Amino acid sequence: MKEAKVVRLVQPGEFEDALTAVLRAGARDLLAQAIEAEVEDFRSAFADQRLKDGRERLVRHGFGPERIIQTGIGPDPVRRAKLRDRGEADAGESCTDRIRFSSALLPKWSRRSKSLDAFIPALCLGGISSGDFQMALAALLG
Repeated sequence: MKEAKVVRLVQPGEFEDALTAVLRAGARDLLAQAIEAEVEDFRSAFADQRLKDGRERLVRHGFGPERIIQTGIGPDPVRRAKLRDRGEADAGESCTDRIRFSSALLPKWSRRSKSLDAFIPALCLGGISSGDFQMALAALLG
């Protein structure tokens, strides 16, 4: 059986830039490493808490679904790390006593980077209405 060779065609309005592709891949890897470090720091803070049978109370529980985050260099897929508190079932705790992890780098419902959130109003107020795109792009590009 022959192996299929599918070539992705560049769509109108898209462009291929090797530097941007490298930057995106590097940023994606750095973000994944930073989130993993954040998870491990959080887990180590609760490492002394154990269940009655000696197992760890807080355990790694995979990843949330992949989602697209809009950034200054374009959309990037990311996955949010998840932790699970096993203490409620054994200790009979209420939901308010559960340990919950929320990433400071990647908030649970975030879909855009903060720099992009600052860029959109600047573009609307300064760039589109007056034609002064230099001021509007300064919010994103510096």
